[in-house]
Amino acid sequence: MIVRDLGDRLELVTQHDNGWREVDEEPAVDRHSGRILDFVSIPVPSRQAIWPRGVSRLAADPWAAALVAHHAIVIYDRFRADPQWTAFFRRMADERDAMSRAAGRGHDELVADYAFLRLADLISLSFCTRATEPQQFAGWTISRADSEVRISPDVFGGATVPFEVHARTIRCGPFATDRELRDEISAGRAVRLCGTAAGTSPAR
Repeated sequence: MIVRDLGDRLELVTQHDNGWREVDEEPAVDRHSGRILDFVSIPVPSRQAIWPRGVSRLAADPWAAALVAHHAIVIYDRFRADPQWTAFFRRMADERDAMSRAAGRGHDELVADYAFLRLADLISLSFCTRATEPQQFAGWTISRADSEVRISPDVFGGATVPFEVHARTIRCGPFATDRELRDEISAGRAVRLCGTAAGTSPAR
């Protein structure tokens, strides 16, 4: 089962965004502002299409697929009342439940295993976006201090976990066309951003 040991948990974290592959390979800009269409600002239909694609790619491991479908529901929950998201939530819930049944496991177990995926996702987001505000999830607090991401209560058993992100430096824009942006990325200087994740004790 995908999240039964550390190696499988890391593999799921690596694969959970695989539906973004097509978007990442062809970055685009907003036609009016010239700003990069990132994971927050890409059009809603494109954003919604990412998750069924990712679930499908993991279908050989239905438990992993169920967790990714659940992830899509959790991260977009703020749009629950928006009519243009209604069909998306229905579809992802159906796919999550079907994959859970195929794996022979229940919802409570899925929610428990999902914590590992969401915490890893928030660690990555806090570091990569240079978040200044702490993130909250299911009793945990995730915060960034320079290159360190701190999780309270501790989930690492006292260990400090190093990680690195490979990126390219580009100018902020604006960009006149998608091609201009893609050329800028291709010519950008490769950099390696190093950080650590560590647990902390809750404040008393």
